[in-house]
Amino acid sequence: MSVNLEHQFRVQDLNARYTEAIDDDRLESWPDFFLPEGKYLINTAENVAHGLPLGFMFATSQAMLRDRIKALRQANIYEAQRYRHVLTAPRLVEDNGGVLLARTSFMVARVMHSGETMLFATGMYEDRIVLNGDKTLFAEKKVILDSRQIDTLLAIPL
Repeated sequence: MSVNLEHQFRVQDLNARYTEAIDDDRLESWPDFFLPEGKYLINTAENVAHGLPLGFMFATSQAMLRDRIKALRQANIYEAQRYRHVLTAPRLVEDNGGVLLARTSFMVARVMHSGETMLFATGMYEDRIVLNGDKTLFAEKKVILDSRQIDTLLAIPL
């Protein structure tokens, strides 16, 4: 597949804005990066390799993502923390006339309220992205973690 630089830029920009919203604790805007029927899944590379489709978190719509954030803000109790994402450039692996498949590696540092910073997660985003005019949205975002262990509650989206 030849590289379409506009598509490359749009995917990179979408992921940058997506992770910036999470890192800046603007979680209420997180669902806006998805189509209304957009899917979000956090799984492990081991589960994916064995064909096991369910992971740590699964949502099948933007409404479910909004509910997740509402629960996070109002019901979940967890130690105050924030993330900082570091992303590679996305690799476009398929372009089907306005629907792109892209893979982007990531590292996430977790910063605790005490100031302690640690590497929290590494992995890959495998995204189906829809280009609709000037809008670029996730139809599906799979977060595939390298490790099968998370050392604490996975409260904040990755």
